[in-house]
Amino acid sequence: MSTKMQNFRRGMYHGIPIALGYVSVSFTFGLMGVSGGLPWWQVLLVSMCNLTSAGQFAGLDIMMAGGGMVEMALSQLVINIRYSLMSLSLSQKVDDSFVTRHRIYLGAGITDEIFAVAMSQPHKISKGYFLGLICVPYLGWAGGTAAGALFGGILPEMVRESLGIAIYGMFLAIILPKARESRAYLAVILLAVVMSCCFAFLPGLKNISSGFVIIICAMVASAFGAWRYPVDGKGE
Repeated sequence: MSTKMQNFRRGMYHGIPIALGYVSVSFTFGLMGVSGGLPWWQVLLVSMCNLTSAGQFAGLDIMMAGGGMVEMALSQLVINIRYSLMSLSLSQKVDDSFVTRHRIYLGAGITDEIFAVAMSQPHKISKGYFLGLICVPYLGWAGGTAAGALFGGILPEMVRESLGIAIYGMFLAIILPKARESRAYLAVILLAVVMSCCFAFLPGLKNISSGFVIIICAMVASAFGAWRYPVDGKGE
């Protein structure tokens, strides 16, 4: 088996837990879309053309409320602009097989969880690995949406409401092993958690939109990590 195929299969293997977490969340999105009056194929098309849970749920709310295109564009910009920061960081992690055209179409598959798994790899990642890492979660996201849109109505309400919790457990499974391995990871994660809690509960701060909160927490925690735990320039 060629090295490219091995990298692709390894990426697919690492993407399986992400896909399982995505199925439950996208199932809820499919159910909400159909409940809001959209036909199932339109809800599925939204998930196939996007890969952003917060952006899709916010967009669905705007559509259900009869919002305009400007409101939709601005909300998506605020919510999803964090992916540009992830892309900049990830561009330092990829190997020479990533040429410009690969960065353009593979960049569309970056999510919080895919970024976390890719960045946690000990060595530089190839385009084959990253393609495999994207493929399985993409199928899980689209498949979960289709299942929710077509069959979500037959599940008990308690089960439907609990599905959204799975993605948080999946994300914890990604970051906790790295936190146990490194004090630097643990410190950065704890700082981000504390800041997120401040934005969630403190008067004034809790009025800031979730998109900007994610950006602020990510930039401050990353800057702290770079200052407090610098990487040796002579190392990998």
